Amino acid sequence: MKTVLMVAEKPSLAQSIAKILSRGSCSSRKGLNGACSVHEYTGSFMGQSVRFKMTSVCGHVMSLDFIGKYNNWDKVDPAELFSTAPTEKKEANPKLNMVKFLQVEGRGCDYVVLWLDCDKEGENICFEVLDAIQPVMNKAYCNESTVFRAKFSSITDTDICNAMNHLGEPNRNEALSVDARQELDLRIGCAFTRFQTKYFQGKYGNLDSALVSFGPCQTPTLGFCVERHDKITSFKPEPYWVVQTKVSRGKDVSLTLDWDRVRVFDREVAQMFLNIVKTAREARVESVSKKEKAKQRPQALNTVEMLRVASSALGMGPQHTMQIAERLYTQGYISYPRTETTHYPENFDLTGALRQQASNPFWADSVKALLSEGINRPRKGNDAGDHPPITPMRSASESELGSDGWRLFDYITRHFIATLSYDCKYLQTTIAFSVSTESFTCTGKTLISAGFTEVMPWQSIPEEESLPVCERGDVFTVDEVKLLEKHTSPPDYLTEAELITLMEKHGIGTDASIPVHINNICQRNYVTVESGRRLKPTNLGIVLVHGYYKTDAELVLPTIRSAVEKQLNLIAQGKANFKQVLQFTLDIFKRKFHYFVDSIASELLLFFLKSTELS
Repeated sequence: MKTVLMVAEKPSLAQSIAKILSRGSCSSRKGLNGACSVHEYTGSFMGQSVRFKMTSVCGHVMSLDFIGKYNNWDKVDPAELFSTAPTEKKEANPKLNMVKFLQVEGRGCDYVVLWLDCDKEGENICFEVLDAIQPVMNKAYCNESTVFRAKFSSITDTDICNAMNHLGEPNRNEALSVDARQELDLRIGCAFTRFQTKYFQGKYGNLDSALVSFGPCQTPTLGFCVERHDKITSFKPEPYWVVQTKVSRGKDVSLTLDWDRVRVFDREVAQMFLNIVKTAREARVESVSKKEKAKQRPQALNTVEMLRVASSALGMGPQHTMQIAERLYTQGYISYPRTETTHYPENFDLTGALRQQASNPFWADSVKALLSEGINRPRKGNDAGDHPPITPMRSASESELGSDGWRLFDYITRHFIATLSYDCKYLQTTIAFSVSTESFTCTGKTLISAGFTEVMPWQSIPEEESLPVCERGDVFTVDEVKLLEKHTSPPDYLTEAELITLMEKHGIGTDASIPVHINNICQRNYVTVESGRRLKPTNLGIVLVHGYYKTDAELVLPTIRSAVEKQLNLIAQGKANFKQVLQFTLDIFKRKFHYFVDSIASELLLFFLKSTELS
């Protein structure tokens, strides 16, 4: 009987997949490394009876590093790290003995089915697994295919069985794009980090950080935060004036009107308008307009939007959010949480996913109404060709998921139901008034149909006092006219949600790496997370970014990294050569490094002196 080895990315996934494919009849044992289990059962594969062995790795099997002597900061010139320093793949976690474990389980196997996560990192791990097990597998017969790739987006019976019935091949190009990213980040990051850490620690022993790190994505991420800080510190408030008018009709109707000019920045001009309006004792209705408007339901949920909402509405940081989302995915509650796509494929079973939520008391009424009336096809979104949008796959309760797990699941589910609901419709009424020669308006909204806001009540149209019924020519009494002095206000520090938006817009990082880059600038004491999850740069963060601007602004601006990300995507699509992209990018950063080293003594020293004086 031939043997099929199947490998997932995490032990919990291996257990879930084995349970589904064996219909609960597998036997389990611990692997030699103690971290991974092996689940065994018999079944059919390629038209023959086989023995299945399902196991897993624990994320990446290997990591990239310089060979021994090049890890000595004191004996190696950082400039050598761009080209002459050789690299090697080392076990990512030597204590797990993952390579030996895979070889023990893979020895004598005839086929391998790779169940790694279906993204670029997963493709890369596929080839790490193959490098370990192919030398010990049985030789293929007459060029027979022995390596297969399972593609899936959720841990459900339907998706897993469908993946097993439609096996493909691992994608070498996507794996190479990850190799390129790893090598670029290692060589560029280590060269700059080693130089600037040694330079500043030699000058100042009391730095805010033991490691003054640089990262091709991390540094532009910090740059966005410092750019906002600079706008705040350079902001000069300007006074402006607003004419506020209150009118009434009878005892029951009182309105505060908005001035059509909005505001003026000249005190004397404002006083002139005030005097004009004060001469009037009546406000005349010039027009009444009513317009039906719609608030659009959301597009289907992708990773970036989930991270934004989790930070701004749930108060959960991006790294923490992704950890929770991955746990919900591995437990089968949601589909794969790393996706750029906001468009459901035509064959996605939306009704089936919705029906799973019909018994949950928090949204059962909305779900049953949609099922009986017929769902509304989701808005057309972006199909990035990766995974479907993040979707709840089964019902859950807070006691099952824990506090943060439930809060995130609650949002994901409400968002999904909202995408299948109808737009929120309301009537907007605008009354235009003339007071002397000046124009004012008053606007009110009346709900017509709640639509998707039934399940997303925080998006609902606010309850406003309904405007009085009136028509052109009606007269209101002017009760009060006054001049309000106000001041323009500076922007606030960036929220995590705003930073995520900027990173996505400028192509800094991926849906998978954005949380890591934000976490890095926090961990390295370049920014602190303030109330409202606003990111305030520290002295060290400010000085570093200002120093980069002074020496070579492209080190901190998003343009170069964005261009590199595009090249990495071309490698993944098979449209760019791995070695050429690597060499070209390293040559650019090597030149920048030499210029940086030549400039830093004069430029950054001034900034650090200034920083020390300020603190």
